[in-house]
Amino acid sequence: MVKKSIFFSLILAALFSACSTTQPLQVEKKARNVIFLIGDGMGLAQVSTSFYYQDEKAPSFTRFRHIGLVNTSSAKERVTDSASSATAYACGERTYNGAIGVDSDTNSVQNIVEILSPQGYATGVVATSSVVHATPASFYAHIDSRNKYEGIASQLVHSDIDFFAGGGNKFFSKRSDDLNYLDSLQAFGFNVDTTSLDAFKRLDAAQKYGFLLAADGMPEMTKGRGDFLLRATEKAIDYLKQDEDGFFLMSEGSQIDWAGHANNLSYLIREVLDFDTVIDAVLDFAEKDGNTLVIVTADHETGGFSLSAADIRRQANYTIIQPGFNTPHHSATLVPIFAYGPGAELFQGVYENKEVFNKILQAMGK
Repeated sequence: MVKKSIFFSLILAALFSACSTTQPLQVEKKARNVIFLIGDGMGLAQVSTSFYYQDEKAPSFTRFRHIGLVNTSSAKERVTDSASSATAYACGERTYNGAIGVDSDTNSVQNIVEILSPQGYATGVVATSSVVHATPASFYAHIDSRNKYEGIASQLVHSDIDFFAGGGNKFFSKRSDDLNYLDSLQAFGFNVDTTSLDAFKRLDAAQKYGFLLAADGMPEMTKGRGDFLLRATEKAIDYLKQDEDGFFLMSEGSQIDWAGHANNLSYLIREVLDFDTVIDAVLDFAEKDGNTLVIVTADHETGGFSLSAADIRRQANYTIIQPGFNTPHHSATLVPIFAYGPGAELFQGVYENKEVFNKILQAMGK
């Protein structure tokens, strides 16, 4: 028994030694384009709904072979909010809850758009929330509080973003300071429309575009949003791919989170399935293109959502799924991350959210 214990101890020590001296993975092929898909509030149970609540097709998640787990805690809180986690993804910096593009001392931190844009990359953000909401904002703004929506809107005007689509019109046109930032967007080179994704027949690579299609967040899927996220993401790709240097696009399924906060099952399922459709379309593009890295993850989990066996008369019924929520808030559970394309192997394993930023740049050879 003692010999066995010694033997296994030596094996474990050898494995630990091997792991600790392993060199960083080398990327065989650099990614020219990166499409970063964020399902806000989408934990593993939310992902799992795409397997159990649709019959027409296999979930997009089955197409990935490189999968990992991400610790989403912020610098000061074990349970993150969207602002802190998105800042970690966009800037590689863990910070406090509520921070947008700043560190724990509120100093601005360079984001990935600001790194790539001067190198010639085209950039864009798409969201089913307003474009000044925490996640999209973290890819272009620097401000001490996510709640300063009008301040965030003013920063979009001067940002390196080339394309944006989502809601949030009121933060540009009906502001407390009575300034009209729709005019400012146009003055700084954006072609802006507030009515339709089809407003412009062709998107010229030499110009910038913005779509603000709701006063605040876009409607829920259950209330008629339709295929906005899919069409906006595809439109962004068609526009951004004209850049010969490459592009970076962040597209967010924002309202998976809102459904979790509301503990609303039908709302959640519809939002996840909508996001699943977008992932499929993006993977189709990446497969044909051959130079695009696709990353799918969440900023955190919302609702403490679970899919358990049904409890019928105090007996478990394993043929029936019983979805449930245990909080209207965020949780600290690790979230899954999926990757496809050049550099996808970098995203395997378990790591902190700020490492996603580093892995993206490494995949691009930066």
